[in-house]
Amino acid sequence: MVTILSEVEEHAVSAVDGLWLTAGDAERVTGWTLKPEGMCRDDACVPLPSDMTRDGQVDVAAFWQRLGNPVLHDDTRQTWMLGIGADARNDALADLQAPDFTLPDLDGAPHTLSALRGRKVFLTTWASW
Repeated sequence: MVTILSEVEEHAVSAVDGLWLTAGDAERVTGWTLKPEGMCRDDACVPLPSDMTRDGQVDVAAFWQRLGNPVLHDDTRQTWMLGIGADARNDALADLQAPDFTLPDLDGAPHTLSALRGRKVFLTTWASW
């Protein structure tokens, strides 16, 4: 048994020779389904080279890296981390918006962040402690 950690969950699965998982465990851990055309999720399919599948199993570490995502493991290969790639992280951050707030400038005039939407804003803070 190995433990696989992701950004949102933890799974305990049986693995062979690194991170070779059954198709069912691979789907449960990654959200991608093994099909004849490769690993698929929704309408997207990623073709897999023949050396990434064998006897109904998937080399999940190799597949995850093929997606451009980081894979880490401990020295004993009993704990694995399937990370999120930089592109996915950047896409998630691009959609975030700071909460609205109002602060005074040095002259005491209030400025509300929502009034500046669409413009670049540099906010700096300082504390004496």
